[in-house]
Order: sequence, then structure tokens, then C-alpha cells
Amino acid sequence: MRFFHGTDHIIEVPVYRGGKRCNDYGYGFYTTEDCEIAKEWACGRNRDGIVNAYEFDPSGLEVLYLNSPEYGILTWLAILAHYRSYWQKASIAEEAKEYLEKYFFVDPEQYDVVIGYRADDSYFSFAQDFVSNAISLRKLSRSMRLGKLGEQVVLKSERAHERIRFVDFEEAGAGEYYSRKINRDLEARRSYRETKLSLESLEDIYMLDIMREGMKADDPRLR
Repeated sequence: MRFFHGTDHIIEVPVYRGGKRCNDYGYGFYTTEDCEIAKEWACGRNRDGIVNAYEFDPSGLEVLYLNSPEYGILTWLAILAHYRSYWQKASIAEEAKEYLEKYFFVDPEQYDVVIGYRADDSYFSFAQDFVSNAISLRKLSRSMRLGKLGEQVVLKSERAHERIRFVDFEEAGAGEYYSRKINRDLEARRSYRETKLSLESLEDIYMLDIMREGMKADDPRLR
């Protein structure tokens, strides 16, 4: 596999347990299989950046793929709630965060690699709307699919870090890729607004429904 990491400098040897604990999936080395996405991330502060390219051998490693049918969007939300520091306090959103962590959380620290959505500003706002009961589970799932902000691949374990090899780097110009990043985010938000305004269904499930009905990860109503 070939991975890319967008940043402001060359990284030949990724640091094990680098980054911040409050990142989407905790400590880890965050990459993507999409070089163009990595260029946008590299220029995220409207400055020229660097995209580091790596080869990676995943054979024999434990991989947590959060977008698989086995888990679904609520597991992704539970992990986000566990690591992200900001949630509305003393509100239904705070109760929802606790419920998600209790019944849907899967510990990324038990895996070598985690693959899932990247919760930048727009995706995080979608998640906040869901836990605040502003949108249904169906609309959240649809918005995440339409947003096209990309998946990220996170190396969590020492074993995973031993499998990655630096290949090359490429410069990314902010003049082109910062505007691409902004436009991608705007498109995600536009798609979200359209989804949010679409007609409701009697079968739509909200966070309050999940909590009141005591739904767990294996509940067929959540599939």
C-alpha cells in the first residue's frame, strides 16, 4: 500500500505515539491513500506544505475499518466522543456522548491500524448536530458519504510503524491546494444543508430514540 502524509516538513521516520491524544483516533501517525487530499491537508493553514510518500505492508496486522457494515457511523461517533475534547456541556449532547461511549465504543488502542472518516470542521459539526437531535441517523450517514472529505489511515502500534518506509516527498503549493481544501469543505456543507432540508421519514431514528429505546450496537434498527 502507498500512504501520504501532508505537513510542513519532511518526515522520514514517523514517531510512534506521535501527534496529540485529542486527535480523531488518539495518538498515531495520520495518513491517507489519496495524494491530492494529503496536499490539501499540507496547506491547511494557507502556507505551502510537504507531502511525504510511504510504502506500507499491512499483512498480518489488526485493522479497524470503521466504515465497514460491522461497525457503522455510531462507532465512529463513539470514538470521536472519546478523544475529542469539545462537546456541549450540561446538555443532551453531553448525555449522548456518554451513551455512545458506553454502548458503541471500540478501543482503537487494541488495533495496529485504524481507517475511518477525518473529523475536520464540517464533519465534526455534522456529528454535533446528530448528538443534539438536530438531524436523524439516516441524514448523518448520508451527509458523511456525500461530503467526500476522505478517509484517513492511522498507524497506532509499534508493529504498524515498523512496516512503513519513506519513499519520497513532494511540495504542495498553498495557492492551489488551500483553495481546494476550502472548496471541498464548502461542498460538504452544501450537501449537508440539502440533506438536512430533505423530507423526514417516519422511520428516521434520532439520538434521543436510541437512548430512550436502549439501542445497542447490534440493534437491527440501526443497520
